[in-house]
Amino acid sequence: MGERAGEEGQVRRLVLFGTKGVVMRCRDFTAEALADWGWIPAENDDARERVDDVLLLVSEVVTNACLHAGGPQELVLRHGDGRLRVEVSDANPEPPRRRQPRAPSLPGGHGLMVLDRLAGDWGSEPRARGKVVWLEVERPSHPPWHRDALP
Repeated sequence: MGERAGEEGQVRRLVLFGTKGVVMRCRDFTAEALADWGWIPAENDDARERVDDVLLLVSEVVTNACLHAGGPQELVLRHGDGRLRVEVSDANPEPPRRRQPRAPSLPGGHGLMVLDRLAGDWGSEPRARGKVVWLEVERPSHPPWHRDALP
């Protein structure tokens, strides 16, 4: 299922097929990785909100791949130095496009606004067959094992 790398520059991959149940599968996969990497349990309210943000962002990019690109092909999580990079690949070469602004109360069409608001950075890159949509999120504080030792 997922691929795991060493402590530095950790990478996990989840190969995906179709769209049925894929959003929850990707959220669960991401939550498991965040737990293994020390983001969960969160050490404070800011860290707890960041975990919620990451899970929402994963849901958004995977849902966009389902709705606009025939479904995601792979989810890749890259973790290092308190930064998380999420990559979702699909077979559609068209980059994400912003829709006309809509009323916030209307459903749909808000995914890229969520990325703009919650991700530190995001974008898309063409691939030989399709594209990858990526986003980056920084952890609000380092886990205890990265803090400077007390004198």
